Amino acid sequence: MPPSIIAIDGPVASGKSSIGKRLADRLGYLFFDTGVMYRAVTYLALRELGSAQEAAAVTALAESAHIDVLPPTVEDGRDCTIQAGVANGPVQDITWATRGKDVEDNVSLVAAVQPVRRVLTEQMRRVGLRGRVVMVGRDVGTVILPEADLKIFLDASVETRARRRYDEVRARGESRDYADIVANLRERDRIDSSRAIAPLRPAADAVHLDTTDLGLEAVIGKIEALVAVGP
Repeated sequence: MPPSIIAIDGPVASGKSSIGKRLADRLGYLFFDTGVMYRAVTYLALRELGSAQEAAAVTALAESAHIDVLPPTVEDGRDCTIQAGVANGPVQDITWATRGKDVEDNVSLVAAVQPVRRVLTEQMRRVGLRGRVVMVGRDVGTVILPEADLKIFLDASVETRARRRYDEVRARGESRDYADIVANLRERDRIDSSRAIAPLRPAADAVHLDTTDLGLEAVIGKIEALVAVGP
């Protein structure tokens, strides 16, 4: 039997999402990027509270909200379907609503609220423990799903990750300085690795894959070999 719960962690721009999505598609599993939960709460806070600024109010909303992550229910390019509702209200498909600029501008604020992280960790566990899931993030194997059948920690040099991000930006027709991207990734690595709660680090039983000199298909091939071995 292949592993039912696969956790993929790693720093920013290490390829977690691209690799996790491709792997989930091949296995017929749910692809679950943990960031969608924070986007969902941010969207609900803006809709229900008019702001995501008040930590206590956002925490209370997160505690009362129902958020679920499912395989795509509509063939419109989505990676998953996000359904959410507050208190006794209706549960709605908010998948694309979570991708709005207002959500983008406020999600980091919501993700920094520790009580919200605690609440959403439990929500993520609930979804992940159903199995047949590839979950990607920064603390999946260490905090969210320490019982995952297979844990992968993806890494690459900061220069390689910056080059990948730079190429993505240019592909979208945007302009950004490569040196600025390197500096930004170094700072985000420092913050993620040194935070007091759920710091970025490999789980003790994670398989560490350095992708500095590997392409997307080569990395997926290595993970598929691990999947074939089973838990």
